[in-house]
Amino acid sequence: MQLDILEDYQRQTKFLVALDSIIFGFDGDELKLLLVKRGIENDPHSWSLMGGWMKEQESLEEASQRILFELTKMKHVYLEQLHTFGDPMRDPVERTISVAYFALINVTDYDQNISKDYETQWFSLHELPQLLFDHSQMVAKAVDYLRYKASQHPIGFELLPEKFTIPQLQKLYEAIFGTEFDKRNFSRKLLSTDLLIKLDEKQKGYSKKGAYYYRIDEDRYHKQFNTFLNFLPSTSL
Repeated sequence: MQLDILEDYQRQTKFLVALDSIIFGFDGDELKLLLVKRGIENDPHSWSLMGGWMKEQESLEEASQRILFELTKMKHVYLEQLHTFGDPMRDPVERTISVAYFALINVTDYDQNISKDYETQWFSLHELPQLLFDHSQMVAKAVDYLRYKASQHPIGFELLPEKFTIPQLQKLYEAIFGTEFDKRNFSRKLLSTDLLIKLDEKQKGYSKKGAYYYRIDEDRYHKQFNTFLNFLPSTSL
């Protein structure tokens, strides 16, 4: 019986497992996507998501973290498994299953000169180039999930610098959802979460009074991350 099971395993078709990361970043004005140029035979100027292959002794999480570090030299990045893409025709070169992850980083934390082996570039979500394979589907699913996640959890803070103003945070959420929010409602809803610590420092040049900087209360953030905060105000313009 044991031999039959082993032979059954050996008869199965072997597939490649790829991991692709949809890396979102915020530059203070708009939401962006980090892409890498992948020269292939038919299109040497094509762009793709950041990705790589899973090694034999790795878990999915280990592989995703390793690949992200190899391409960006960044550690401790917010990374979450999104979806598995397995259409038999998705990769014309070889039968490949792709496990997609999405990552959130602050654009200023990423130095494009670190990984000299790769040609990378930030693209506005409104001006994306044509992507390889089914990567456009991955991006669309990631945007939908990011909007859902950001509406229920304080995930947007991962895209901001260590200190930020309420107007900066509002601009981020408006970029994520593609809409405008009422300033008073947004500020009131945000401060009611008790996730922010007000600093004794103001942003210069924002207005005559200036806007106070805030930072995240790390303890509250980690405790409340997976609780449903209904983070967005109910009314928008």
